[in-house]
Amino acid sequence: MHSRVGRNNQRYNSGGERLVAGVVPLTADQNYVLLIQSTRRKGWVLPKGGWESDETCEEAAQREAWEEGGISIQVDYTLPSIEEKRAAKPSKERAIYHFYQATVLKEHADWPEKHKRERKWFTYSQARAALEARPELQAALDASTMNRL
Repeated sequence: MHSRVGRNNQRYNSGGERLVAGVVPLTADQNYVLLIQSTRRKGWVLPKGGWESDETCEEAAQREAWEEGGISIQVDYTLPSIEEKRAAKPSKERAIYHFYQATVLKEHADWPEKHKRERKWFTYSQARAALEARPELQAALDASTMNRL
């Protein structure tokens, strides 16, 4: 799998909203979720990014898991689409999020964004608290079948 840069092939819907693909990456026992550090706000987020025109949504989600989290995953199933929940800003485009629940098969020691992101395993309640500023990511977590410990 290779890393991508830029938004030249970015998909948008008919309303001009950016289409984003991501994963809720869980351990096989579904007790822990892997979050990654945001490069902008230094908070924790789920692996996600732009769905590009030359790939399926699932392929985009798998690519983002690799680029941002350094993980190989097995996609288990599609979660409901989520509309952007944060207040609109003139400088920021709106997004529609397409998440997949996935099982982490392998954590790689080296990955494309290793130099700018940390990754960490969280229980459901820890992850819910860490994602407090990102209601759309909380919605993806809530839609998963992760064990609520």
